[in-house]
Amino acid sequence: MSYLSFVLVICTHIIFTRSFSTAQPNGCSAESGKFTTNSTYSKNLDHILSTLPSNGSQNGGFYNTTIGQHPDKVYALALCRGDVAPGNCFDCLNSSIEGIIKQCPSQNEAIFWGPGISSSTCMLRYSNHYFFSVMEVIPSISVPNPNDIISSSQDQFNETFHMLMEILMKNASSGSKFSTGTMNFTDSEKIYGLVQCTPDISGNDCRICLQGAMVELSECCGRKQGGRILRPSCIAWFELSLFYDSSPIDMPSLTPFDPPSTTGFAPPAATRNKETSRTSRTIIIAVVSTVAFFVISIGCGILYTKKAKLNRSDDSELKSLQFTLSAVKAATNDFHDDKRLGQGGFGSVYKGELLNGQEIAVKRLSAHSSQGEFEFRNEILLLAKLQHRNLVSLLGFCLEGTERILVYEFVSNGSLDQYIFDPIKRGQLNWEMCYKIICGIARGILYLHEDSRLRIVHRDLKASNVLLDEEMNPKIADFGLARLFSMNQIQDNTRKTVGTYGYMAPEYALHGQFSVKSDVFSLGVVLLEIVTGKKKSWMNDSGELDHLPSYAWKNWREGTAENLIDPTLGSSSNSKDEIIRCIHIGLLCVQEHAAKRPTMASVVLMLNTDSQSLPPPLQPAYLMYGTMTAASLSPPDESLRSSQTVQTTDLDVTPFFPVNEHNHGNLLT
Repeated sequence: MSYLSFVLVICTHIIFTRSFSTAQPNGCSAESGKFTTNSTYSKNLDHILSTLPSNGSQNGGFYNTTIGQHPDKVYALALCRGDVAPGNCFDCLNSSIEGIIKQCPSQNEAIFWGPGISSSTCMLRYSNHYFFSVMEVIPSISVPNPNDIISSSQDQFNETFHMLMEILMKNASSGSKFSTGTMNFTDSEKIYGLVQCTPDISGNDCRICLQGAMVELSECCGRKQGGRILRPSCIAWFELSLFYDSSPIDMPSLTPFDPPSTTGFAPPAATRNKETSRTSRTIIIAVVSTVAFFVISIGCGILYTKKAKLNRSDDSELKSLQFTLSAVKAATNDFHDDKRLGQGGFGSVYKGELLNGQEIAVKRLSAHSSQGEFEFRNEILLLAKLQHRNLVSLLGFCLEGTERILVYEFVSNGSLDQYIFDPIKRGQLNWEMCYKIICGIARGILYLHEDSRLRIVHRDLKASNVLLDEEMNPKIADFGLARLFSMNQIQDNTRKTVGTYGYMAPEYALHGQFSVKSDVFSLGVVLLEIVTGKKKSWMNDSGELDHLPSYAWKNWREGTAENLIDPTLGSSSNSKDEIIRCIHIGLLCVQEHAAKRPTMASVVLMLNTDSQSLPPPLQPAYLMYGTMTAASLSPPDESLRSSQTVQTTDLDVTPFFPVNEHNHGNLLT
């Protein structure tokens, strides 16, 4: 396993340890809501489920399909274990339909490993959002064998277990996404293993999913006679007895490597004379020194080789994402003005269409862009590793001559700021849509902070960096300024701040201190913008700069929070209570002291649970604009009069993944 792979495994283990569950490994998602009986979605679901057993069993045990149109579109997937015969596959999927309907009678999203906890022969999954080809690891269910290992060879078992599962993982991720095998850990005892990924994910994603599953498997079941980890995108399973059909596909029995032999040095006998003792000690010192020299040399050589392989791996990953300049020009009609979608601090964005008909968004960095080489490389490597419904997907990049271009999925409805600040488009948003957008942004940031393979601080969350797809689902974009944290890291410092004034937390803007709570502050500002329809800052009639959090706090303190609600959002009593609660959450997010702000996990919980009481908010940060007036604005700040964002031009040029006392991972070296 490479050093990078090891780091990712450890990160995955830390992130998902809290997701362990030994309950029945099936579940309904509360996030996506419920459908009503006899609704179009319900009818589509019934129809698509009825087709899965036959199609799944007739297509090699894997089948995914969709039916209907938004908002009643249903996505469904069926997967049988690779060792299961078609007839048994059909029976398992058929039984799973009954189980998933009984357990999740009206959920928009559900997953079911069936037909029971003892077999996990197949998996059935459906949702109202797209999840095909996306590697997902939540829920991650552990199912340990109830019996403990009684063998005296625990150390040999551990060594053999890791060796076997590593071989199976490599076979599955580089081949058919399924592998089984057996290996002796004593003369009479064997370990049987099975791993599988959904065939629609990439080999690299399969490997990453299985690496995390194996860490969890070792943690939950390492002293058991068996156990399995069940994830939406992969499973890992071992037992001390044969539990799969070995006839069609089983690996040959594997033999573990012989442990290295060791030679000890006996102390000199008491009868030996001093000369003999000195000679023995000299020999021992010489031998030990020689061995130590060779061990150190070999170790250095291994580290050098691993680092070289890591660099080649990064280069290989980058090459797989690279577009030619001619292909990008053809897609955008040579960057024609008619194709321009907008322009930001780093350059222009164009709409394009590839030869296969796929629509793309092309971000062309200007020659004088403040996004440097580090930021450009960071955005490529980072986005390529992140997969979430509320994050924009990176398709590739182009780097030729002075051109630096990023190619994204095309998100059809533009950016959030175009809706909430445009008087005409604003009317297209009702409260239900706004609430969906708020919850989606929060889930995307939570994924970055806690649920992805890496811990990411975005550092530039704002309304213009939230894109809306055809179903008005939010997708967070622009990761050029994002930073990677180690999992136990609380905050970091920089001498030069980057981002957008008004969305930047005060401790970051003034002292260069940033953390996950910096993103929480930015989310709070965006939330208040959505609810009020007002920008983060504006000039009032007195020529003074009003700051949205301060304005919201003033109304909250005076008991006039209803005055903050944009009239276009509706005024029903139910929606009004929910909107007031969101204002409350927004004020909690923009509190001056970072420690007082909630975590993103708490924000998501507060948004989805109206029964949870909220603490009273404290005074928000006035530090950014509290003493500014129109007369005191410097020339760059004049752009605030037209509510344009201001980005610092004094960029932090520290490498994106610095190796320091806080951050030990560097994906760029």
